[in-house]
Amino acid sequence: MLLESLESPDDSSPKRHLKTIFLSDIHLGTKGCQAERLLTFLKAHTCDELYLVGDIIDGWRLKSGLYWPQAHNDVMRQFMTLMKRGTNVTYVTGNHDEFLRRYSDAELGRLKLVDEVVHESARGERYLVVHGDQFDVITRYHRWLAFLGDIGYNFLLHINRYFNRMRAHFGYGYWSLSAWIKHRVKKAVNYVGDFEKAVSHECKRQGFAGVVCGHIHHAEITDINGVRYMNCGDWVESCTALVEDAEGRFHIVDWSKRDVELELVALVRNHPHRA
Repeated sequence: MLLESLESPDDSSPKRHLKTIFLSDIHLGTKGCQAERLLTFLKAHTCDELYLVGDIIDGWRLKSGLYWPQAHNDVMRQFMTLMKRGTNVTYVTGNHDEFLRRYSDAELGRLKLVDEVVHESARGERYLVVHGDQFDVITRYHRWLAFLGDIGYNFLLHINRYFNRMRAHFGYGYWSLSAWIKHRVKKAVNYVGDFEKAVSHECKRQGFAGVVCGHIHHAEITDINGVRYMNCGDWVESCTALVEDAEGRFHIVDWSKRDVELELVALVRNHPHRA
């Protein structure tokens, strides 16, 4: 897996321009969403194409109660700003924002809403872009179990917020308790592996060079049975994005170690009406 850590631009350094940015599992509308961290990432980059690879808005959580702070508005506004400046945005629906699937194939200016789409890289390779819940047996056939798991997952995120406040108090950086548990529980590890194989198998069957997906909140770039498997990760635990540069090379950008508080102060100071 390729990881990058990038410095945020300030007034004296230009934004980093990329051919393509892929973001998934932002979960706007939940307390676990790290919208402030995502906002600093968006303000540090421009791109020709932006793919929002599912679970951008969490309809499951919004059904149980409205939670939508200003930072979530700011993220949506930044998407609009990118479109206004020439970025084509493709919103690929996921299971948490499945309420949008009734509007699939709608086009609103530079915004396109789809269930899946094919991305052609700068090298001419064709990649299937899909959220991935279609390949999750639990999500497809045992929805009650998926909802139950979502409740447990959000409980872990709730604990994680307080845990990281304590870490910050003692000068430590962000650390994801839920990700740590998932990567060490055998059943969870097997679930990730089975998901990756299922997605890659389908892409090979359809003749794609690879796949870009999300859903399991685990960023990865790897080759599986001759297929390039790429997962964007998420903006709840890992704060990662998949990006493509002008030469068609793909990288995972890890934004989890950013000093978000200092960057937000700089944004307000330098652009008080836009931060």
